[in-house]
Amino acid sequence: MNGRALSLVAVLLGGSAGSAAAQGDTLTIVEAMRLAREANPMLRASRASATAAGERVGPAGALPDPQLQFGLMNRMASDFWSTMDPMTMNQVQLMQMLPWPGKQGGAKRAARHNAAAADADAAEQERMLAAQVRMAYYQAAYADRALDVMGRTRDLLRGFLEVSTTMYAVGSAVQQDVLRAQVEVARMNEEITRMGQERVAMAARLNATLGRSALTPIAALELPEADTAELPSVDSLVAWALAGRPALVAGQERVAAADASLSAARRELYPDFSLGVAYQQRPQFPTMVSLMVGINVPIFAGGRQLPMRREMAAMRDMATAELANLQNETMARIIETRARAVQDRNLIRLYRGGIVPQARAAVQASLSSYRVGRVTFMTLVDNQMTVNRYETETYRLLADYHQAVGELEALVGRAVQP
Repeated sequence: MNGRALSLVAVLLGGSAGSAAAQGDTLTIVEAMRLAREANPMLRASRASATAAGERVGPAGALPDPQLQFGLMNRMASDFWSTMDPMTMNQVQLMQMLPWPGKQGGAKRAARHNAAAADADAAEQERMLAAQVRMAYYQAAYADRALDVMGRTRDLLRGFLEVSTTMYAVGSAVQQDVLRAQVEVARMNEEITRMGQERVAMAARLNATLGRSALTPIAALELPEADTAELPSVDSLVAWALAGRPALVAGQERVAAADASLSAARRELYPDFSLGVAYQQRPQFPTMVSLMVGINVPIFAGGRQLPMRREMAAMRDMATAELANLQNETMARIIETRARAVQDRNLIRLYRGGIVPQARAAVQASLSSYRVGRVTFMTLVDNQMTVNRYETETYRLLADYHQAVGELEALVGRAVQP
């Protein structure tokens, strides 16, 4: 019995280096991002907002609607329907307001820049959505691999429990070994339950980014190895971001829109013109035609036009400051995120190349030593839990690496891997 139990554990140890997921991948990251771009509600809303902003450009530069007026003029109060008085007439009048040159042009330029900013906002939303999809996708993929490692570790611990129980029955082990094995099996069950719920939560989050029901089943996901090529330098990433990140483009367009609005506001002190023509039909006398020209007089400039000018100047300063802040935040996040990705990849190499193989070898050696009474059962269990910890940590680092790369791509506005 003792030999068979030890053989079972040895087989399990030998199989612990197998693949993390036996199931085939059913949803690739490329397919997930395609689904998100097609169905995510917030991305659709952002695109609709950009379309609406584009439709404001034409009206911003259009003339005000003309006014058409009809009137019965100069009727006698004592005999309203009488037409004998030479001043009595039926009048049709058409009036058109003409803004001071430059007002409409400034408003149209501001609307055009705001529309370009809205387009860039939609592109930024798409980039950030891709990063969110990666975040939820790789977190769920990590949970799949962690559950696989934990399941195999639990099987090994159950094998250890059988070994310790058998050795205790023949007097070769103490009861404490059996109790410790039972406790570790129970703890691993708890970890599996916790990770299983985390996987459920991440699947729901992934479904939300894909624009579908949170209850839609998601089977095993892919978790590719870290790219072997070096990431671009910080200088290159920052240059790409300053030139192409949609959020920065949107900020620049908003500064330009504020400049155009300020230019139009400076012309508010200049009067607008009104042109009109009237046709007057006199029932008993020849018809008449009138031409009219008028201007508005900005006598309340201190309470209207000048505060408007100061408001537009403040809006321009605000847009400029927000753009500068966004540029600084972008550079800081690029440096932080790249450092995180490099750290993850280096640790993955360290774990895969040295720590995990050595930890597995330590388990094999401690199993053989425990068999002949050279090490304690606690040492055997601790060595196996060390393997479990480093294997799950390797998958966590791998998931975090892909998440960091996705965040970098969102920040710079382009792919960063060859």
